[in-house]
Amino acid sequence: MQNLPHVDETRGKSILHRIWYSIFRSTPLPATALDRSQAVANNFFLHIHSAKVGERTLRFKTTLGLGLMTFFTFIILVVTGILLMFYYVPTPEQAYDRMLDLRSAVFFGSFLRNLHRWSAHAMVLLALLHMMRVFLTGSHKAPREFNWVLGVVLLLLTLFMSFTGYLLPWDQLAYWAIVVGTAIAGYAPFVGDEVRFIMLGDTQVGSEALLRFYVLHVAVLPAVLVLLIGWHFWRIRKDGGLARPREALAASAAASIPVPVPVPEPKDGDEPRNKDEPKDGDEPKDGDEDGGDGSKEKK
Repeated sequence: MQNLPHVDETRGKSILHRIWYSIFRSTPLPATALDRSQAVANNFFLHIHSAKVGERTLRFKTTLGLGLMTFFTFIILVVTGILLMFYYVPTPEQAYDRMLDLRSAVFFGSFLRNLHRWSAHAMVLLALLHMMRVFLTGSHKAPREFNWVLGVVLLLLTLFMSFTGYLLPWDQLAYWAIVVGTAIAGYAPFVGDEVRFIMLGDTQVGSEALLRFYVLHVAVLPAVLVLLIGWHFWRIRKDGGLARPREALAASAAASIPVPVPVPEPKDGDEPRNKDEPKDGDEPKDGDEDGGDGSKEKK
């Protein structure tokens, strides 16, 4: 196979164009469908989505945008959570005082904390609505069973994220909510006491429980969520896009298969005609007269 010489497509372009091309490997505004598909496939941020999607999946009423809204609330939680970590200390002596400082002494601290809290509530609600939409529209059926299981795991992790963050303010409401929640977990058969001890690190809610809930809330669970969300999006692409049932995929595949055209067989008594033999009424071409060797008969 012959190696083609490398072509510098940015030669003579501005420095901004060269920087853009070095990152995204495509022109800023692709002009053709092929260019747009290649731009999606070659982009780190866009390759997780399909290069081509069904027209039905682009309609708002198909998905209501619930999955994207859930993901965007998670992004808000990550950003606001990182900012809150600068002011929070996970100890019983300082946790509640730091929350009071956020409400009174830190610039926009009350807004930041409330944005984080309401985004957590919104993420739980949107995740539940998203799961309901997927189930009611039959989008969990073949070939998406495994992605449905991933969605259920993401919903459970979202609920556990909300539960672990509930203790961090270290006020009376948070304290007794965790006491009741861990007591309920202790009633699980066979492993209830072990699960309760792993969650609290002690026999009662104290400094060990606060530290464990803090580590789970800011490190362990977000890392697992990011991994599973990326896997969830990748499976959407591999399973044929959003909300397309198997029947639609089969119809789309059938439409792309060329249908062979039957050739009529010769009737009885008809001699097969040579493809080079002229049809009735056709004028003979040059070189086809008298033997076809290009020489004409002399008169």
